[in-house]
Amino acid sequence: MKLKFITAALLAVAAVGANAGTYNIDPTHTYPSFEADHKGISFWRGKFDKTSGVIQMDRAAKTGSMDITIDAASINFGLDKMNSHAKGADMFNVEKFPTVTYKGTKFKFDGEQLVEVEGQLTMLGVTKPVNLKVNKFKCIIDQRMKREVCGADASAEFKRTDFGLNYATPAFAPEVKLAIQVEAIAAQ
Repeated sequence: MKLKFITAALLAVAAVGANAGTYNIDPTHTYPSFEADHKGISFWRGKFDKTSGVIQMDRAAKTGSMDITIDAASINFGLDKMNSHAKGADMFNVEKFPTVTYKGTKFKFDGEQLVEVEGQLTMLGVTKPVNLKVNKFKCIIDQRMKREVCGADASAEFKRTDFGLNYATPAFAPEVKLAIQVEAIAAQ
């Protein structure tokens, strides 16, 4: 009984101390996904299968930043022909622009909850402001790893044409909805 109490107390102290730190993106639990218009009759949905990065966060000070890299060639619509076309020069041009990046420069909190990240998205060599709305945010001590893991569900909207992705406009509307499931593990 005493050992359980001491263990619980140590985990609680670790959790309080973990309010500030570095978190590495877990690539097996992080997938930016998107939906884009298809001729006004439906939406194409896809995701990127390879994401890496680092998040710096101090929940007590309510500050943070992030540096995220997405492998553009990992685009996945669930259809090989569409994946190949999207990697080509008239869309993501992965040969010339192998990555998409997001640099989050300011975290906004409402009480204890992270609610928004202000930042810059770079795609096809063009950088523009894109803010992420954080729909859900939570940190826990993972019992298996014995480290803090933070997760979030974030979303944003932007026009792909602002980044030079002009394929099939105006037949295909330029608006894109972005949804990101992300988990990050506290660095040791």
